Amino acid sequence: MSGAQGQTRTGARRFISGVVEGFYGRPWTMEQRTELFKREQKWGLNTYLYAPKDDYKHRMYWRDLYSAEEAEQLMALISAAKRHDVEFIYAISPGLDITFSSPKEVAALKRKLDQVREFGCRSFSLLFDDIETEMCPADKQAFSSFAHAQVAVTNEVYRHLGEPETFLFCPTDYCAAFCTPNVSQSSYLNTVGEKLLPGIDILWTGPKVVSHKISVESIEEVSSVIKRAPVIWDNIHANDYDPQRLFLGPYKDRPTELIPKLRGVLTNPNCEFYPNFVAIHTLATWCKATADGGPKDVEMGDEEQDPCYSPKKALTLALSDWLQEFLSMDQPGGPCRPPARLRKEASDEEPMQTDMGESSYVPGPGENPLYTAEPLTLDDLTLLSDLFYLPYEHGPTARTMLQELDWLKNNSYAAAAETDKTAEWCSRAQQFDVMCDAVVQMFNRLSNAPNRSILYDLYNYICDIKSGVGLARAYVKTLGGQGQPSAQLMSDDPEPWGFRGGLSGEFQRMLPGHGNRDLFRHPPMTAVYCIRPYCPEDKAEVQRIFMEMQRAGEGKIPPMTQHPLICDSLSAGEISPSPQCALVLEDEIGMCGYVLALTDAKPAAAKIRRATSDSVFEEFPSLVTIQVLPRVTDPSPAKRMIGRLLASIRSSGSRGVLCEVRQSDRRMLDFYTTLGSFKPIQVAGLPQDILAMATSL
Repeated sequence: MSGAQGQTRTGARRFISGVVEGFYGRPWTMEQRTELFKREQKWGLNTYLYAPKDDYKHRMYWRDLYSAEEAEQLMALISAAKRHDVEFIYAISPGLDITFSSPKEVAALKRKLDQVREFGCRSFSLLFDDIETEMCPADKQAFSSFAHAQVAVTNEVYRHLGEPETFLFCPTDYCAAFCTPNVSQSSYLNTVGEKLLPGIDILWTGPKVVSHKISVESIEEVSSVIKRAPVIWDNIHANDYDPQRLFLGPYKDRPTELIPKLRGVLTNPNCEFYPNFVAIHTLATWCKATADGGPKDVEMGDEEQDPCYSPKKALTLALSDWLQEFLSMDQPGGPCRPPARLRKEASDEEPMQTDMGESSYVPGPGENPLYTAEPLTLDDLTLLSDLFYLPYEHGPTARTMLQELDWLKNNSYAAAAETDKTAEWCSRAQQFDVMCDAVVQMFNRLSNAPNRSILYDLYNYICDIKSGVGLARAYVKTLGGQGQPSAQLMSDDPEPWGFRGGLSGEFQRMLPGHGNRDLFRHPPMTAVYCIRPYCPEDKAEVQRIFMEMQRAGEGKIPPMTQHPLICDSLSAGEISPSPQCALVLEDEIGMCGYVLALTDAKPAAAKIRRATSDSVFEEFPSLVTIQVLPRVTDPSPAKRMIGRLLASIRSSGSRGVLCEVRQSDRRMLDFYTTLGSFKPIQVAGLPQDILAMATSL
């Protein structure tokens, strides 16, 4: 049966649309599920699939019957679903340890589902996802394949239950990526399609477990193999695989042309209940679209160009409705009555005496005014959605912030020295600061929203993004020379909120592919730097880096011929560095920095006719110079490089090292300052535009 034939079969049955509670983690509460049914009824969705992975009697201990207390809760839940015209589908996952060929095991499965049927449930699902595919010896003797074993048990249970109107089967190969060698040639899927009774519907997640896009062609292909239209189990908003991500973007990248080719769509959303408002609301909007009618209602900027559904408009509609919930005090778990100054009294009568304690204080002249929370706005929720959008893309504002930070980083030389890009850099830095401030203000208004239930589900996420944005904001201010370099960014001993914590993060950063799946692809993945000894063949590259940094500072740093630095002669190759006193820094592109030293700088000073006091060279006989290209944004490689060189100079017997920096070269002044060991010193006869810094060894 092709996809088109499947469409005919589903013509008399309503399109399955709704929510699957199928994630790993803490299941939703009974109260939250009842609230979900109200929302589904209001928005036109009709199905709830009960499949929480961590309900141990659903999966791990599937044979165990429910206790009297558990039975009472499930009966109440099934009744609540019926009251709101939501079809309650009870799913069970016996695949972890069932012996398919054992009559006792099949009887236990029937007994468990019979119990749930007694609770008033009439729709069921058997799930065989996320299990081992190796059969036990007994099953290998009874069945020719894993697919045959699953189909035999599923068909038998389906018949035992009286062939329910809705009965779902989740295959082990539930997405194209799991099929061997592909969907059309998968022996597993072909067996399922051929042998599974036609009244049983099949769940499918698309090309991948979390599918970026689901095309009409891909659904037609799988429909022809499984011989029926699939029900999409959509993980686009699922976040159980990453505790640092939440998805508040719209349902998208599924054309509405899919609707007549599907039996239904169920979203398996975020683990946190309340933030799923957007995921479920926008799915409901999508489900209402018709593939063959309605005016073209899509912005020119929408990638999909779907004539029946605009993700942008669906998102705005969802966020507008969600805003009302944020401002509501009526949600379960909401806060106590707010302070009198934040609410409107119900009448003009004098407040009761019990109210006086919270409203009696009136600030006097010169005292701080009472804090009054600003109300949450639709712009705040739009920004929140942009920052926590979808697995494969950031929202527009988040993309802009990443692009701006990347540009400001790569063009930071324009902030350090006057160039034709300096004005642009300053303007874009200011705009970036405004965007960062908007995140902080959004956080503040969210934190003061009346509906605390939603806030508590969001709180860890918005704290995290506020911290990350704060660090980026401080970094850009540092690049612009506004105050001292941020201790969070430059310190060797930062506070724990200044770096990404956790053992998992440590493991990921050590792996070679770390960062190569970042959604913002322009910046390179985490760089691997190599520090090695300088050799004569490096002279040309050192000169190139030196000249590139000279050009970057043109107009602000005087030409070399005017008050030359000793280090200029060293970098330009006019003077060779001392043996074992030169290192170069390389990344995946090539050489990106160097550090050169003279253990005895006095002859070099004489060569450029620098009249420097002998006492200076007695205390600081050596000289060092360092340059690193702007693409090296991590300060640690340069610090390690100069640390190694100072150790080498110390081993040569030197008492101290000095460096020369032009007063206008703020970048190098900041670098030597942040090292902590180099301090400014007075040197008689030094031109006014040159500063000497030194450290004892």
